[in-house]
Amino acid sequence: MMKLLTLNTHSWMEEFPEEKLEQLVEHILREDYDVVCLQEINQLMTTSHITAPADYQALPSAPVLHEDHYAYLLTEKLAQKGKRYYWSWSYNHIGYDRYHEGVALLSKTPIDAQELLVSEVDDETDYHTRRILLATTEVKGRAVTLASLHLSWFGKGFEDEWAIIEKHLLSYQNPLVLMGDFNNPTDQEGYQMIVNSPLNLVDSHQAAGQVSGEYTILADIDGWEDNQQALKVDHAFVSKALNVVSSKVIFDGKVTPILSDHFGLEIEIAFDKV
Repeated sequence: MMKLLTLNTHSWMEEFPEEKLEQLVEHILREDYDVVCLQEINQLMTTSHITAPADYQALPSAPVLHEDHYAYLLTEKLAQKGKRYYWSWSYNHIGYDRYHEGVALLSKTPIDAQELLVSEVDDETDYHTRRILLATTEVKGRAVTLASLHLSWFGKGFEDEWAIIEKHLLSYQNPLVLMGDFNNPTDQEGYQMIVNSPLNLVDSHQAAGQVSGEYTILADIDGWEDNQQALKVDHAFVSKALNVVSSKVIFDGKVTPILSDHFGLEIEIAFDKV
């Protein structure tokens, strides 16, 4: 069994971010995830540089790590409590005029990480610049390729981004698990492009034997100004060859605390079909 988590953390833009970081640490320790995919992972552009930890794989786009890098602090806190994760971070763009912002992926097993530019632009000052973080690893002796991603909205760049992702991943032989903030709600146009893709992916929330939770954002958050609906824009799309046992919305204020303006998504996968 493989257990995974994805969360758009909203990082240092959240109220009481240090407290929420500690809550995330405790949750990961308790649930013992094999893989954690995170979005809106950032660091202030003005803080001090650090020496990268041994378990960090730097990618070409990424600026040097700073002392307040959200994923760095998360992995350090986990390591201090006996939970070691290999990890990487792919840089997207400058956020809120003061942050280096990107996507991260943590894995209990060693990773071969790479990044894929999916936007037409490659300019850190342009928020349209987006990369996805790909990582191949072995979990329970099985090779799998994972992606942590934060994509654009339909009609605002998503279609071209997805075309690049699809073309790149068609050559992969391993089962795929794509997790993150797709900015495309369930059953709408962008979502349909993904489920109809020749990559043969299924939405974990449609494929799982156990499902809980219906949405991951509430009305009118960053990027969804004037929205009046609760929507599920955070997804896990997995190869049909994988057996999705459960798919659960978490960090929604019910059993688990709210940590971000997005709720999280936890899935469990069994490898008995591959």
